[in-house]
Amino acid sequence: MEKIGLFYGSDTGCTEAVSEMIQEQIGEDIIELHDAYDIEPEDFDQYDKIIIGLSTWHDGQLVSAWDDFYDDFQEVDFTGKTVAFFGLGDQYGYSTYFIDGVGILGDVVLKNGGKLIGYWPTDGFEHDESKAETEDGKYFMGLAIDEDNQDEMTEERVTKWVEQIKKEFPIES
Repeated sequence: MEKIGLFYGSDTGCTEAVSEMIQEQIGEDIIELHDAYDIEPEDFDQYDKIIIGLSTWHDGQLVSAWDDFYDDFQEVDFTGKTVAFFGLGDQYGYSTYFIDGVGILGDVVLKNGGKLIGYWPTDGFEHDESKAETEDGKYFMGLAIDEDNQDEMTEERVTKWVEQIKKEFPIES
């Protein structure tokens, strides 16, 4: 079975917890976790299927590890790679920046030749705007999680999204 690299940045532990939930649902033998604090650009080379997770801080800032790695991330060649994103944010407190980090990194993946999967409907979220939204505003570039206001929905959303990306990658069960 082909390995999938899951790269996450987590300052408070929430993104790490979601990463572990995804790993558990897809399989520890398939998903290899990488903390963004400890990665190098060449770490992406070993995977054709990649999941990237991060939260967005304050006024649309990348979480610390991704912010520190951003210049190097822009140099990663995603040609031939399929990438799925998930992002955590606060749709009420930062409604004009909700999961912006997904859009910031997603744009880099697209610019550098990658294919995105795992788009998630914007329905059910009350935000003003997001860099992660598609042009029509109907989807985010990846799974949206709001642990601050809708934590009771996280597990269900992750489960549905995992089933979706298993088909889109595809991943055999």
